[in-house]
Amino acid sequence: MRKIRRPQKLLPGRKPPMPDSKVPELLTGALKFGIKPGLERITTLMDLLGNPQDSFKSVHIAGTNGKGSVATFISSVMAASGKTVGVFTSPYLERFSERIRIIDGKEGLLSFVKDDSYGEIDPASLSKFSDQVKAAREKMVSKGLCDEPTEFELITAISFLYFAEKKIDVAVLEVGLGGRLDSTNIIKDPLVTVITAMGLDHTGVLGSTIKEITGEKAGIFKEGSPAVCFDPDLMILPEEMKPDVRSVLLEKASEKKIGISFAGSKAAYDSAVFTEDGRMEFTYDGTVFSTYLNGRHQIGNAVTAIEACRKCGIPEDAIKEGIALARWKCRAELLSTKPVIIIDGGHNPQGALSLGATMNEMLGGSLRGKPVRLLMGVMADKDVEGILDAYKTCGINIKSAVTVTPDNPRSEPADVLAHKINNVYNISDDLEVCPDACEGTKLAYSKSLSDGMVILATGSLYLAGQIRATLKGLIECTTI
Repeated sequence: MRKIRRPQKLLPGRKPPMPDSKVPELLTGALKFGIKPGLERITTLMDLLGNPQDSFKSVHIAGTNGKGSVATFISSVMAASGKTVGVFTSPYLERFSERIRIIDGKEGLLSFVKDDSYGEIDPASLSKFSDQVKAAREKMVSKGLCDEPTEFELITAISFLYFAEKKIDVAVLEVGLGGRLDSTNIIKDPLVTVITAMGLDHTGVLGSTIKEITGEKAGIFKEGSPAVCFDPDLMILPEEMKPDVRSVLLEKASEKKIGISFAGSKAAYDSAVFTEDGRMEFTYDGTVFSTYLNGRHQIGNAVTAIEACRKCGIPEDAIKEGIALARWKCRAELLSTKPVIIIDGGHNPQGALSLGATMNEMLGGSLRGKPVRLLMGVMADKDVEGILDAYKTCGINIKSAVTVTPDNPRSEPADVLAHKINNVYNISDDLEVCPDACEGTKLAYSKSLSDGMVILATGSLYLAGQIRATLKGLIECTTI
């Protein structure tokens, strides 16, 4: 193994990556207040701001896995139907402004497909609404109305002010943590509430059992608003947990006197076909849907979104078109075909198994067995051996690797990661250590331009954003 320290120059004529938007000082200063579930602070803050969230309709999404994908599908469908859609998601990958976006109808959706920065909150608006929220926060704290709000609560307030000023038709809101006590749960009368796939997450905050966690997430249910939930029978959970999830969801829906629909279709899952141009097709309710969000697990997310949009009265033609135009970066995302570059934020063995299975089916199965160059960086607390074993189990043919150190204090050093990779794959002849993520990305790309080897960039969602931003300045044939 050799250490790469020299900078890699951009190839002639290629644009540099877009500069990252800055995180407002208001928010960085609030990081120290950590996670504090509860609605008292956000309620007080929004009262001082005039409750802008009451001026628009919304779709509210909670769950453990798939929230971002379902939010993407729903916002795309809503825009395809002609609506001006506000989208609030987390985390961001390349730019802070990704978290707050407006897609203005079909034309805006097509612009977003061409340029993934389209519709993000602009610097002037971000500064303006940050100042408004800062003033309300100072008043709230100085008068003893409430204690300090958290970073997520402040971001929520900024997004609501922005959406209200722009007079959006509907906001698609992704819960930050849990549901019942999440700051987004201040909204009233959503068009529909959505629960995605469940799992045991944030047990120190949400509860130690699947029943407790499901109850917290179902806390977004509102009287008068229908609920759509991913079918528990199709969730990746121990079999004994699935009835508990269903019973809690039914109980919470009954308490709110609302109807609840369970979305999912094994037949749709089994119908998946992966095309040579990088799409996935599946059949649901007699209609063939096409999507660029690859992986059979995305079918469950798509079907959940389809049923939620039907509850909102969206026409079937707009639903089909919106699913086809949906884009969600760094989730088994095909960035380029020459060379093939796939980027994914997976950081655990379960995600690696899913990614490995998806890679074997992408591009009509043409990648199966092909040599792969791994571009990887991880956090130190991740099960690297489990991830690598998962790739091996799926038959991913890793013949080369470039390891990097993500720009994060919790990162595993690139040289330590390289030794772990070599222990599993024995590829010391083509294994390079490049601590800087940007330089490592340039190195892997340069090597694959020469030998045509497939690049799999993975290990952390945070790293995926860094890699993707760098590749924007390198790739000519790409969807970004």
